[in-house]
Amino acid sequence: MKLKEIKEILQAKIICSKNLLDIEIHFAGAADLMSDALAFGEPGLLLLTGLTNSQSIRTADIIGAKAVVYVRGKKPAKDVIEFAQSKKIPVLLTKFMMFTACGRLFSHNLPGVHEFKEKKTNAR
Repeated sequence: MKLKEIKEILQAKIICSKNLLDIEIHFAGAADLMSDALAFGEPGLLLLTGLTNSQSIRTADIIGAKAVVYVRGKKPAKDVIEFAQSKKIPVLLTKFMMFTACGRLFSHNLPGVHEFKEKKTNAR
């Protein structure tokens, strides 16, 4: 699924790296605890979170996430947006609660990280 499709599904606003809307997203994960994101994160992940400080972008960079979606209408500070831009990590904002955002994506066939890993393992 392309990031621009995710933007539409989540009725989101993209606030940085707008030129990357054509990247492919194959799975997602959601966490407000970045230690959880570090534990389940995989390269290529779409990270949904309500944590809007620079730690969320740092975590996304470490795990190789393709993009970050901030939920619950939260907006990061300017320095966080600039940090994401420097790392070339697209950032989207959605008004939806995390549960609803994940449900909307799942109902459009975007699997969670564990489902994606299982599918990949079973395909071998």
